[in-house]
Amino acid sequence: MQFPADIRYTSEHEWIRVEGDEAYVGITDYAQSELGEIVFVDVPTLGETVGQGEVFGSIEAVKTVSDLNMPVTGEVLEINGALDAQPELVNNDPYGEGWIIRISVKDAAELDKLMDAAAYQAIL
Repeated sequence: MQFPADIRYTSEHEWIRVEGDEAYVGITDYAQSELGEIVFVDVPTLGETVGQGEVFGSIEAVKTVSDLNMPVTGEVLEINGALDAQPELVNNDPYGEGWIIRISVKDAAELDKLMDAAAYQAIL
């Protein structure tokens, strides 16, 4: 299992990688392995501002559906369009091509409430 050091993690198994005032959000390698084969990603919040910890969408696997929770407050700027045709990208490359949304970060201080890789590994 991978735990990149350049991203932050939530206890609900989402990750966030900040690039300036924007960030990419997805689910962790652990989360995708627990869910199994991803078949659909639903993000109805494009253009909306979603608060830290609030649900911004859902992810459907063969046997279950799971909510996606926002790591920090932000406006949903983009949804990874590649996931429409290839939702398995979340399984194959959760920290790269399998990102789910790109957001505009509203309060960078909220990042301090998230875990680094070592802290995230410790809760698994």
